[in-house]
Amino acid sequence: MNKLIFVKIGPLIKILKFLNNFKRSNHKSMKKIILFASILIAGTAVKAQTAATPAQPTQITPAATIEQVLKFQEADHEMGKIPYGKPVEYDVTITNISKDSVKIQNVQAGCGCTTPKWKAGPYAPGETFKITVGFNGYTEGHFNKNVTIYFAGGLTKFLTFHGETFKPAATTPTTK
Repeated sequence: MNKLIFVKIGPLIKILKFLNNFKRSNHKSMKKIILFASILIAGTAVKAQTAATPAQPTQITPAATIEQVLKFQEADHEMGKIPYGKPVEYDVTITNISKDSVKIQNVQAGCGCTTPKWKAGPYAPGETFKITVGFNGYTEGHFNKNVTIYFAGGLTKFLTFHGETFKPAATTPTTK
């Protein structure tokens, strides 16, 4: 489109130079030249405003969902009642059900009391692997925590675990 504008501006510049050198005595010729230059400028402006034809849309294959690639066991885990301050862990078992290898980019805990242990992979089709999620137990009462797993290719999985901590009853020494 830019080439078209420059091609039509070239003759316009020549016309303007000619007009600059043209003597004022010949008014009829001058009017014709000004009319021609105006039509040329208007035609260029109209051509520059025409919309380009849009490219034909290409068929885009939708990306696979996490459920089409991986199978998770214990993605939502109930830890039950645990003593306050006692660290506990559980394993999330993951199976690659796709036809391609998968790789973990990052595993991010929702807070400092949660610690994930993981290996990046790659994990071949059909391979089963584990992520160990640890909790330090220093949340009083009911807790609900999360871990986010980021896989290569933009896939993510949100894991949750919950339970309740309790403080063991203090035993008082008996005196005799």
